[in-house]
Amino acid sequence: MIQSIDISGIHYEVDDATRKYVTKKVSRLDRFLPRHARKSVSAEVKLKQIDQPNGNKYEAEVVLHVPEKTLTAKDSTVNMLAAVDIVEMKLVNQLHRYKELHVPHIGRRGVLSRFKRNRTSE
Repeated sequence: MIQSIDISGIHYEVDDATRKYVTKKVSRLDRFLPRHARKSVSAEVKLKQIDQPNGNKYEAEVVLHVPEKTLTAKDSTVNMLAAVDIVEMKLVNQLHRYKELHVPHIGRRGVLSRFKRNRTSE
């Protein structure tokens, strides 16, 4: 589990339900991290409310500090929890790419392993 999660609101009051939801979503990112990076990961979450003439818009930004890299994802929608969900999926994709680059046995398979082999009995 990610040990250090800092949640702050900018022009937005973060209530307990939102804090609990964000903590749950961000701590789930731990399963996509390489094992060597799990102990030293920290996350900063910034939740922001943008006032517009036709209604409010909410923005969620998560900055994930992993060894040798900083991953950032930001999204804005009309619902704060939906913005957090979208940011989580963006970070999952970035963590997959990070893991391919930093773990030597993932993503570097031979050319023949990319083709599906037909095994027919002759």
